[in-house]
Amino acid sequence: MCTHLGPVKSELETAHEGLLAGTGGLIALAELGSVRESWVRRFEVARGECGALAGKLRAVARAQGETNETVKASFAPVASPGRGEVR
Repeated sequence: MCTHLGPVKSELETAHEGLLAGTGGLIALAELGSVRESWVRRFEVARGECGALAGKLRAVARAQGETNETVKASFAPVASPGRGEVR
């Protein structure tokens, strides 16, 4: 998600280029700038949250992998002969 949010700010700026030109100061279009800035702030907050979670999510994945291996190893003594490894 963090990777996908990276280019959003520049894409938003590109989409708004020249939008206000020739509008004669319409209030609705003038407000568009503040709305855009609000979205940019939201995207930056989301990117920050993703970055903060990255290490924690990796730790959970690592712990889950270790748990899976422990559970798998615990079944080895009761595996039926001739049936191969428990998967």
